Amino acid sequence: MGRTMRTYLDCIPCFYTQALQAARISGADLEMQREVLRHLSGLVPDFSLDTSPAEMGRAIYGMISKVTGKKDPYKEIKEESNKLALTVYPKLKTKVQESENPLLIAVLLAITGNLIDFSRKDFQEITAEMDKIADYNFDLEIINTNKHFDYQLFCKRLLEAKSVLYLADNAGEVVFDRMLIEQLVRDYQKNVLYVVKGKPALNNALVEDAISCGINKFANIISCGADCPGVILKYCSPEFMRLFEEAEIIISKGQCNYEALSGETNPLFFLLIAKCPVIARHVGCAVGDYILKDNCHEPHIFGEDAENK
Repeated sequence: MGRTMRTYLDCIPCFYTQALQAARISGADLEMQREVLRHLSGLVPDFSLDTSPAEMGRAIYGMISKVTGKKDPYKEIKEESNKLALTVYPKLKTKVQESENPLLIAVLLAITGNLIDFSRKDFQEITAEMDKIADYNFDLEIINTNKHFDYQLFCKRLLEAKSVLYLADNAGEVVFDRMLIEQLVRDYQKNVLYVVKGKPALNNALVEDAISCGINKFANIISCGADCPGVILKYCSPEFMRLFEEAEIIISKGQCNYEALSGETNPLFFLLIAKCPVIARHVGCAVGDYILKDNCHEPHIFGEDAENK
């Protein structure tokens, strides 16, 4: 698929926005928020643009944790987002069960859950979005009209595999993953291994989030051992790496996992919404597009000139 996505100059303003958001969520006062931004300004010049945004994210949130003294600034928000998502679970389940194509709807819901991102939005925005998601009427023509939504290939690869390695993204979003996992287990008899982060990283799901959202009823839950917003392999545990290398099919949720794994040759399918122009240009799609894409297709890698447009 080509090399893993690198960091672009366009990413740097976003780092500042997300760092400030995380500092505020941690309860930092104005002076401490300023201290976070000052430390970030020290990190940015020395950070190589040849590494992924997910790796920069790891450095940033490690710094924020040290400055604020909060090991997991998003803990309460993660718990609330899990509870909120579970309130719409019955509607989501009905939507899947009543569909003529339950697997497709489950895939679309799993991708839609990628909107739950507290590094970009506040709680009120997420709450409003959650209510809308439960009432979405999906345009199933997405199979034929979106070249980055390769559902037929996904189904083919899925049928060939006995087990699925599923890389989680954010808390709250886990409930939407559950819709797809239930289909994989009940209708397709797949063994699913659900992979969460080993330590707090933004609002990424941890073991307790997966359990509170009921994933343990359908899949085995493990940690990748890393503390990154995205599965950066060099920080993962040997146990996870063995499973990753042996996996028949890997479902990779969210932008950060795309950033970290887009250059890998393992049998990956990326499920995400292109939420920023950098990701959209890398994939070759529009902002807001639903992505169901395997890593055998070469992404649209944009050059340095694109950063100045």
